Parts: sequence; C-alpha cells; structure tokens
Amino acid sequence: MAGDVPVATEAELLARLRAGDAAAYRQMVEQNSAQVYSVALSLLGDEQEAEDVLQETFLNAFQAIDRFEGRSKLSTWLYRIAYNASLMRLRKQGRMTTFSLDQSHPGEEEGEPRLSQHLVDWSALPADRLLTAEARQEMQQAIAELPETLRTTFVLRDIQGLSGAETAEVLGITVQAVKNRLHRARLRLRERLSEYFAERFQTVV
Repeated sequence: MAGDVPVATEAELLARLRAGDAAAYRQMVEQNSAQVYSVALSLLGDEQEAEDVLQETFLNAFQAIDRFEGRSKLSTWLYRIAYNASLMRLRKQGRMTTFSLDQSHPGEEEGEPRLSQHLVDWSALPADRLLTAEARQEMQQAIAELPETLRTTFVLRDIQGLSGAETAEVLGITVQAVKNRLHRARLRLRERLSEYFAERFQTVV
C-alpha cells in the first residue's frame, strides 16, 4: 500500500522519530501526506480544511510518537489520527450525519439500498468511456454524496487499499462492520453510476 515502508525500515524510522530526528519527521510526512490528505478530504469535502487536518495530524503524531507502540503500521495510526480530527471538525460544524447499518427504508429489503432497474455491466463498456473526465467527475461526486460512515470506509478500503482489519482499526469498529459498510457503499455507488452510464451508453444487463 502506498505510504508504507518495509517493516525493518519502519522500525528504524520509528526509532528516529522517538529520538526527535527532524529528517525522520520529514520522511514520515513525505511518505504519508497524500494518503492522509485524501482521507480528510473525503470526509470534509473542503480542500482548506483537509489541509488543516493534514497539518494537525502530523503535529499530533509527532507530539504523541512516544505513545505509539508500533502494534499497527505507522500509516494506519496516521489515518486514525486524521479520521478523528476530521470527525471533530464535522461535529463542531454540526455537519455530522448518522447512518444505521440496520436502517431500512421503503422499498428496501434487509436494510439494503434499493437498486436501480438499469444496472450497467461496466466491464462491457469501452475503456475510453470509463476514463473520460466527465465519468471520473461523476464517480467523485457519487463518492462525496455517500454518508460519512460509508464514504470513509470505501475510501480506506477501495481507494487507499487498506485491509479490512486496518480499516476497522482506523474507524474503531469491527471487521464485520467494515464489510457491511463497504457492501452498502458499493451498492449505492453501483446504483448511482449505473443510472449515469445507462443514460449515456444504454447498456443494460
């Protein structure tokens, strides 16, 4: 996964960080800043606030490095700090929304989102249609419209490439809850993007 380093190198980096090595701090920032920023932006939806969380994350990490036991990857720990910092901002702004994993809505069965009648077989679409700027923008917008719980899980698992266990650690939930959230996020994105592609390419399964 991007942002990670081999175990031996990370152990050495951690030792240098604990010793107050400025070069080690710069290395930690360089290796993880893009991924940490992506997680913050996915939650906050604001570039300046994501930048603020990015700086806050590394400052907090540097101050708390002696308390990091190294049981998880350094990158996973940084994700956790960024996630908590982002949630604090959402709560202060009154932008925090809730989503029950067992929530049901009219027309849905067993808590699953109602699927569109126009489900597109994306694998059948030409690559140039999937990679257009418009399609990428539509995908980003669809992700942004997911509830925070689903959006962050999707970003960590499917975009950042964290394992189920790593994602569970970052979010402070169980691996099964990660699976549930990821399943619902993918269903919602599938419905939204299927409608988009169906309207433009009229490829229906």
